[in-house]
Amino acid sequence: MNDPAPHLLVVDDDERIRDLLAKFLKRNGFLVTTAREAEQARRLLGGLEFDMIVLDVMMPGEDGITLTRSLREKLQTPILLLTAKGETRDRINGLEAGADDYLPKPFEPRELLLRINAILRRMPEAQAEHSAPKVLHLGPIRYDIDKGEMWRGDEPIRLTATESQLMRIFSAHPGEALSRMRLVEDLGRSSGRDGGKAQERAVDVQITRLRRKIEDDPKQPRYLQTVRGAGYMLAPD
Repeated sequence: MNDPAPHLLVVDDDERIRDLLAKFLKRNGFLVTTAREAEQARRLLGGLEFDMIVLDVMMPGEDGITLTRSLREKLQTPILLLTAKGETRDRINGLEAGADDYLPKPFEPRELLLRINAILRRMPEAQAEHSAPKVLHLGPIRYDIDKGEMWRGDEPIRLTATESQLMRIFSAHPGEALSRMRLVEDLGRSSGRDGGKAQERAVDVQITRLRRKIEDDPKQPRYLQTVRGAGYMLAPD
């Protein structure tokens, strides 16, 4: 059985850069979750384990170096900093804060890929140490991301193939609203010119069924939420 893909957290306030990085890294075999700022990154790190954090320095509010310094008080997860500042002093500040590497913008995507792989290769002990299943908690329910298994206590919760696909999609983007059209595309459904609305309605049906399995009150969902005008969002504990 193949090892699970490394799970990266990409944090950047620029939506365009964030989406481009996520698409590029996914094409190169990584599982990617994104955050738009430090606060969202902290929430994700509180509920998920990541193999690496790719972090922009120049963010509004809490900047990347401050966040790195704070995270290093309790996490050993590798951190690669991205910034428009390339001066030696800035690189030193980032490394002193606890970053594992530093890549100035603009950069070639292939160089980013090489840096990420180099850092992961340097950390075999950390990878082995954190090889325990990555788990999301939804109240009394836990979902093992690597195995695609859901449990309530000691009792397994059976998921259909489509429900399993949906959980994998949502667990890669916790706290992020995903549109119905995006879910149709990620499920690999052919929407066609006339079938798009039908496929979106089919997703609604699957969401309703999944809620029955994970929510105490499916009509007032706490974990698989509807975000008005945006789609659906998984909000783990």
